[in-house]
Amino acid sequence: MINPFNLFFKSSRYWLIKSISKLLTSGTRRVEFADFWMGDQFCSLVFTLSNLYLFACSYTIGFENWRKCGSAARTWPVAFILAMLPFLIRVIQSIKRYVDSKLNTHLINGGKYLCGIIYYLCYYIWRHQGSLRNTSFAFWCLFGTLYSVYASAWDFWMDWSLFRPHVKYPFLRAELLYTDHIPLYYFAIISNALIRFIWVIYIPSASAPNMYLRFFIAGFLEMLRRWQWNFIRLENEHLGNMDQYRVTREVPLPYSFDDNHLGDTDDD
Repeated sequence: MINPFNLFFKSSRYWLIKSISKLLTSGTRRVEFADFWMGDQFCSLVFTLSNLYLFACSYTIGFENWRKCGSAARTWPVAFILAMLPFLIRVIQSIKRYVDSKLNTHLINGGKYLCGIIYYLCYYIWRHQGSLRNTSFAFWCLFGTLYSVYASAWDFWMDWSLFRPHVKYPFLRAELLYTDHIPLYYFAIISNALIRFIWVIYIPSASAPNMYLRFFIAGFLEMLRRWQWNFIRLENEHLGNMDQYRVTREVPLPYSFDDNHLGDTDDD
């Protein structure tokens, strides 16, 4: 019997596997758009990646005893390493792009992901120490704020190319593709900034819900943030390709024809 799963989207599944495998060889080859775009997708999967060890441990000892896995101190370094792999890959990609192009913007972009690594390191140390309001808590809040502001600013000015002056729609850009849905741009700006600060949901509070529920809420909202981020990021990439004539049917020549000269040529 023919498996329909093997008939549909075979090329897409092959592309996905190939793109993910390229992430593991970052730094050894030229970084293309699909490479760093895929890396950004995995940066939004910190919740999923950090729980891979918990899932494997729970499967081994039995899901009814899953809390024993989460309570072991040795799980935090493993969870941190798994969660930071996409950020480390993006740092390597940014350095590689700087080496190839000598553009300082790639180093600034790499600094964003390095800041994210420090933020999550502070978070896991704080959690390991019992989620108390101590020195590690202060460092976690500090780097959480720095990373959120850093990442939000890069989203708006670089990834989305928004907040341009002298444009028809305030805070946007001159060229837009989703002209029938202008309010959604403003919704994306506000929601993107708010979800970038979703880490505040982890701050201890007597009335706060269970920490595991907060983990799920933060992970789910980050998934939605990345989903809407993709639309505007791909739009901006497409417009950039058009401006540089990488996507076009007609390329203007570096000279013009004189009508009179053309007429004389025709007479000959």
